[in-house]
Amino acid sequence: MNEGKIRIGAATLAIAIAATLGATSASAAVSRESERAVAARLIESGDEGGANAQELLFDAPRSEYNENSREVWEKFLALGSVQNKSVYSYQRKTVKVGGTVLSRKSLTIGGVDYIPSRLASGALGLTYNYNSASKSVTITGKGLNMSFSNGCYVSYANGRALFSTMPSVIMSDGVMYIPAEIFAKAVGMKLATDGSSVSISGKLTPIISGDKFYRADEVLWLARIIHAEASGEPLLGKIAVGNVVLNRVRSAYYPNTIYGVIFDRKYGVQFSPVLDGSIYNTPSYNSILAAKICLDGADVSDGAFFFLRPEISSSSWIPNNRRYAFSIGKHDFYY
Repeated sequence: MNEGKIRIGAATLAIAIAATLGATSASAAVSRESERAVAARLIESGDEGGANAQELLFDAPRSEYNENSREVWEKFLALGSVQNKSVYSYQRKTVKVGGTVLSRKSLTIGGVDYIPSRLASGALGLTYNYNSASKSVTITGKGLNMSFSNGCYVSYANGRALFSTMPSVIMSDGVMYIPAEIFAKAVGMKLATDGSSVSISGKLTPIISGDKFYRADEVLWLARIIHAEASGEPLLGKIAVGNVVLNRVRSAYYPNTIYGVIFDRKYGVQFSPVLDGSIYNTPSYNSILAAKICLDGADVSDGAFFFLRPEISSSSWIPNNRRYAFSIGKHDFYY
């Protein structure tokens, strides 16, 4: 997993895009002839038709879209690391879990609230086991089976993949800290935080198991398109590719299933792996993991609907017509 900073640019106006205009996915090949044909059709439709087409193309009103705008700011999307492991280097807050005030405080690292995992588990009557060889933790009991490791960004709870851009970490006091949001999701309780305290409250309701939460067909096809489009990319890049597919599923302008989005041919083949057959290759473990992370709600896409690998893309339609969003690995993403 890439823990370094990854440059991401974002447009000042994030516009949700439809699939009209023969739009392609990242690496799908759309001929310049088809692009010209679509452009001619829109021009011939006249002002009224053009306005209607604009409404179909964007989830924002025409008046909100300024195609001449080139304002882009630079920001960083990072998988954060904990360089300074001294507990005294960070803001500390009182922690209450299930009504019990913990004897150790939380730490706020990189804007993320961390809680001491052993004490939090004990407050809920859960069994806590630490493996010193692998520097990993297993928490069991009351319908929960959770595991996570020092320095890792993915925790596992009842077969679910819970992703954070900040890793679980052993700090200078010898305690394993975990992002409070991840722990709260795993135990099915409400997280509340302010400038001085972190509270996890409500009834312990362990997260529904993966075999009931994930649909096998969705995991399979999302993992296949991630593997076909982003093999060799960092986990963050795989997640972003999966997010693009799910963004389309949620849009009214695309098919409403993962399979439907991948094999969408309404305006031409959308994904080149459908053309070359690589969509049917067996996905790697990391691609399956990325698919589950996406299906569990992790989103690093900022609403992007397109991606491409510029050095091999056969079409200029996306960079010429869409707003650049960010880059991860070898892929550029667009709104």
